[in-house]
Amino acid sequence: MGETIRLAVAQAYTLSTTPETLSALEDTVKQARRQSIDLILFPEAYLGGYPRTATFGAAVGAREPHGREQFLHYFKDAVDFGDTPEGSGKSWVERQLEAPKKGVRGDGTRERLEKIAKETGVFIVTGCVERCGGTLYCAVVYVCPKSGILGKRRKVMPTGSERLVWGQGQPSSLRAVTTTIRGVHITLASAICWENYMPLLRQSLYCQNVNLYLAPTADARDTWLPLMRTVALEGRCVVLSANQCMTRSNLPSWVTNYDKNNKESPDEKQNLNGDPPAHSRLRRKSTITEDGNEIILPDLDESAHRSTRPTVERHTPEYVSRGGSCIISPLGEVLAGPLWDDENGLLTVNVDFDDCLRGRLDLDVAGSYSRNDAFKLTVEGLDLSPPP
Repeated sequence: MGETIRLAVAQAYTLSTTPETLSALEDTVKQARRQSIDLILFPEAYLGGYPRTATFGAAVGAREPHGREQFLHYFKDAVDFGDTPEGSGKSWVERQLEAPKKGVRGDGTRERLEKIAKETGVFIVTGCVERCGGTLYCAVVYVCPKSGILGKRRKVMPTGSERLVWGQGQPSSLRAVTTTIRGVHITLASAICWENYMPLLRQSLYCQNVNLYLAPTADARDTWLPLMRTVALEGRCVVLSANQCMTRSNLPSWVTNYDKNNKESPDEKQNLNGDPPAHSRLRRKSTITEDGNEIILPDLDESAHRSTRPTVERHTPEYVSRGGSCIISPLGEVLAGPLWDDENGLLTVNVDFDDCLRGRLDLDVAGSYSRNDAFKLTVEGLDLSPPP
């Protein structure tokens, strides 16, 4: 077990402000350090926030003024890493871009993350919403405790309504990065949320010989876990997936108060993953029987349950995202999770990365099993060869 390191997934939700969320991230990383964690993954858009249920006042062919106010709040909550709209890649990572005469390039979030990683010794991977010029990008940064930020990538294909508020990232940013943890060579890269449903994008990561596959997400459906197991088995890699678990009461006020004149309550709409309204899933009634036992019944239609027995309403938190974070082995086995209804959960496992090589005995989808004499993949601006 000489190739073993300790990994964690933080199922944490975005707080009211980005400084508060950064402080919460630091607290979580310190907690992870006390548990001897070597690397930790935070959810998609953790810094800056995933704008769940927000409409931004948009319809096909029309935008409402209150939606522009929503976007203003959201834009100001995003982090500024001091990058360029076209994505400067290696030049940004190595701090070769022109810096201001005083201070640092960006808003200091990069430096704060590097400081947290250095002081704790924990490798941090976190989702964030990055502002650059006048555009927002959904991004992921890799923060090494020894070398600082090793890379940053932007989501290349926002999903559904995300496309209104997030720009498309550069395919070149899909480049994997390498590090050594406890003497174990790790090649890591991330696919964000529904990018994992893009077969060619997954293959672009497999081609780089990734053994640690990171999947921060906002998808809390039951179908997510089978996808993560498929990715792990397909790529013979360790998969970490982190999602936020959040109740409606913890949504930011600029989301919940977006339109007091809106006749259709957000409660009546489907959530962003296409699931039924949260209240229809979560409302329950408790029936006390004559012998004192309690029976829990679904109450999807109150008129259909007219019992003469005493009833009490159960006050169940109304989740807009139930989480579902998980950790999967290179053979598709669930090592931890899925974690549901836990707003501040931490999954931890010890992983032997030699299992990735053991799995290559019979399947290497970018090598011996690829038939690369017959099938070719190219990605604009991306080197698909394994990084050194």
